[in-house]
Amino acid sequence: MTIQSKDTTREAAAHIPQSRPLGRKQSPRAGTRPEPKKARLIRLLNAKSGASAAALGEKLGWQAHTVRAALSGLRKAGFEIAVLTKGAGTPSRYRILSGPAEAAPVTDGAGQ
Repeated sequence: MTIQSKDTTREAAAHIPQSRPLGRKQSPRAGTRPEPKKARLIRLLNAKSGASAAALGEKLGWQAHTVRAALSGLRKAGFEIAVLTKGAGTPSRYRILSGPAEAAPVTDGAGQ
């Protein structure tokens, strides 16, 4: 059994590459933030012709099930999304008709 002194342990540790500090990735341009994917999704769905699920997946880097889940999440958040179909064999296109309704005023539940 060999016992290492603190000096040799420190020498060995000096050769281990240091990991980068935890935190957010630095953006290529300081002071600017990339557009969130939800905002990009809403922008794409606000187009006059809407967008197909395949186009959304390609532009956002999502798989089909993620696109469908995001559309469901927007509906749950109060967006009205229309499904546009042009005929058999053509992919459905999705378009936002209206945004979420204004939040109802919060009441304490007591009658007036």
